[in-house]
Amino acid sequence: MDLGAGRRGVDMGPSAMRKAGIRQRLRDLEYEVIDEGNLNSDEPEALDVENPKLRYLPEIVAVMEDLARRVSKSIGAGETPLVLGGDHSIAIGTIAGLASHYRRENKKPGMIWLDAHGDANTPATSPSGNIHGMPQAVAFGRGADELVRIGGFAPGESKLDPACCSILGARSIDRAEKKVIADIGLRVFTMEEIDRRGIYQVSREAIEIAGRGTEGIHISFDVDVIDPTVAPGVGTPVRGGLTYRETHTVMELVAESGRMVSMEVAEVNPILDVQNSTAEVAVEMVASAFGKRIL
Repeated sequence: MDLGAGRRGVDMGPSAMRKAGIRQRLRDLEYEVIDEGNLNSDEPEALDVENPKLRYLPEIVAVMEDLARRVSKSIGAGETPLVLGGDHSIAIGTIAGLASHYRRENKKPGMIWLDAHGDANTPATSPSGNIHGMPQAVAFGRGADELVRIGGFAPGESKLDPACCSILGARSIDRAEKKVIADIGLRVFTMEEIDRRGIYQVSREAIEIAGRGTEGIHISFDVDVIDPTVAPGVGTPVRGGLTYRETHTVMELVAESGRMVSMEVAEVNPILDVQNSTAEVAVEMVASAFGKRIL
């Protein structure tokens, strides 16, 4: 799906990651891999924008409700759902499915959000109306009721406990987003902090936060958290991101923790990529998160 983004192409991201061998990488790690295929999503050329502050809202809601059901069912079956995007609005569905499952069991998940951006805009603050800039706000009950309700939640209801969540790798946050993030109470590990403290210490702290009284950790991986010299095929690149090895370190520590219960990969855009290199890097990082090691 690329209905939530401002640039076309991320709807081909899952195909690019399949082409880069994601299924075999996971099978090599001795996982049983079930590929459920792509969800049905319309293309923007065939649609009208009903509300410029929430572009393609009805269509995105329909896809996210479907995704939420599938994620919830997968976790209930003892599986580890890996959601391939697509723009980062997919997090609305993934988190809704994850949170609804654990709510039924009186449990809660934690989250590490790897992203150059905050993705915490609301219709009132968004300069573009693109929903891929809103999923973080939606996860904590902010924004359009139609999005917050996905997964059976009430308007204004938070799906996650902000004390168990953090953003890692941020370096481009809108002024209005800063207020939303502060109001939510999210811990943000900026690239400035990573430069000063080092990726190992920051990652350990992010994992500790996400593990506080939780059943496990959701990893929301927007590939633009990586520096565009390493991952050029993204719609909103920002210089000064994580290096190739720093990103591996985060994923290796996640795997070492043994706490990951779900993961999504967003914003791989083959149209903007160079010889599928970004999809290949994304697949390598997924493999690390699922336990691939050098030795």
